This record gives sequence, structure tokens and C-alpha cells, in this order.
Amino acid sequence: QVQLVESGGGLVQAGGSVRLSCAASGRTFSRYAMGWFRQAPGKERDFVAAIRRSGGSTYYADSVKGRFTISRDNAKNTVYLQMSSLKPDDTAVYYCAANSRTVVLTRLRDYDYWGQGTQVTVSS
Repeated sequence: QVQLVESGGGLVQAGGSVRLSCAASGRTFSRYAMGWFRQAPGKERDFVAAIRRSGGSTYYADSVKGRFTISRDNAKNTVYLQMSSLKPDDTAVYYCAANSRTVVLTRLRDYDYWGQGTQVTVSS
């Protein structure tokens, strides 16, 4: 079992940057591909970014491509989401999640473990 704890959210002005972290418990972090999802009020939870176990491949939603960067440090059991050029539309609760089973990393249902989420609010 993996426990995930996100941190780093907060209030930021449009155009600003913030880095989210997700710390994982256990010794098996490197066995999991990791993803970030977000959920705005009244909307579904959507895929944001994902990274494979070794960190060799990354994937992004079109809406964040070129502005967000996902990375991981397997020695620290941590995955990061660097968010830049933030827009008010990026306001949401951001969740990290772990996936041990599938090749496709963009689907909510394929993730086994979830963090509690961290709020990011972008003011205009």
C-alpha cells in the first residue's frame, strides 16, 4: 500500500509559479507511475500530467503543456509538479496518484492510490 501526501498549494497571482510536491510512503515508490489530476469546483477530476516509473517519459494535458513540468525523485519518494504561467482557470484541488498496472496513464480509473489533494487558487 502507498500513502500519498501533497503539499505546496496556496494562493498565487496569474502569471506566477508554484511547485507542488507529493511524498509517498513505503519502499516501493519506484514501482509506480505517478500522475497529477485536478478538480475545479463543480467539475470532474481531470488528468494534468503523468510520469513513468523511471522518470524517462512524461505526459501532459494539452491545457498545461509548456507551462507545467512533472518530475520525480525516487530516492526521496517524491513527485513534483512545477506550475508556471498560471491562469485563473488553473484554480483547482490538485491530487497526486499512483498507478502500478497500466500503460495508459491519463485515465482516472487506472490509478490505485490517491492523496488528499492540495488547493491551488490563481487570482486574476
